[in-house]
Amino acid sequence: MFKIGDFSKLCRVPVSALRYYADIGLLEPKHIDKFTGYRYYAVEQLPKLNRILALKDLGFTLEQIKQFLDDNLSVDTLQGMMLMKQAEIEQGIEHEQARLRRVATRIDQITKEGKMPEQEVILKDIPTQHVLSIREVVPTQEHIAILLGKACGAVFGQGIQPTSVPFTIYHDPEFKEVDLDIEIALPVDKSAAQTIQIDENRHVTASALPQMQAACIIHTGDYDSILKSYREIAAWIENNHYEIVGQVREVYLRPHTGEEEGITEVQFPVDKA
Repeated sequence: MFKIGDFSKLCRVPVSALRYYADIGLLEPKHIDKFTGYRYYAVEQLPKLNRILALKDLGFTLEQIKQFLDDNLSVDTLQGMMLMKQAEIEQGIEHEQARLRRVATRIDQITKEGKMPEQEVILKDIPTQHVLSIREVVPTQEHIAILLGKACGAVFGQGIQPTSVPFTIYHDPEFKEVDLDIEIALPVDKSAAQTIQIDENRHVTASALPQMQAACIIHTGDYDSILKSYREIAAWIENNHYEIVGQVREVYLRPHTGEEEGITEVQFPVDKA
């Protein structure tokens, strides 16, 4: 048998790792001297250690490797564990390939413009949101602010505090300058679900907006200059091989006033093309 230091040299595994494997029951010493506490390993343990190292190289955790070392595992179980790891690695490769495409797009932008882009598009997972909202066809873009004010007034009037800033959802299947089918939404706690009357013809209703993945960009300035941000996000979606799968949202992070520029996040629901 070999002392732990000699066994470490033989198998080229640090002593600290061998001690840890023993502590978690993965590979225990063949013998421990009851007087000195010295740990001894046998050459017959090398195949087991090599299996541990091989599985670790495949990306399995030590806890998963302990399962592999169980002689009672069926072939189907072993294959299933390997297939799951294969799928995990393939997904990781897809993510890295998508990141590589984004890097290539960034290089192209810098080459064309001679500088870093002024705006950044990022991919976000937007969680399920409980909202109080009103959907209406408004004559022009300017009427959105009017409807937003009325919706906020009705919700605040009931003593309900939104959990986040309001946003507009554009339901038209194409860009329109007039007669816009829009929905004003105020995120609220689920317990605030109720119908609130605004006036004789309008009311705010509760609903849950499903989770979505969105390409997002931050626009700073008034609404008249937001077209550039839309163009930036459209180029990003195309260059990174995504497709739009839902209605665009404009999230009002800070309203535009005479003293401060407005800050709006534009969100396009997307999926891989």
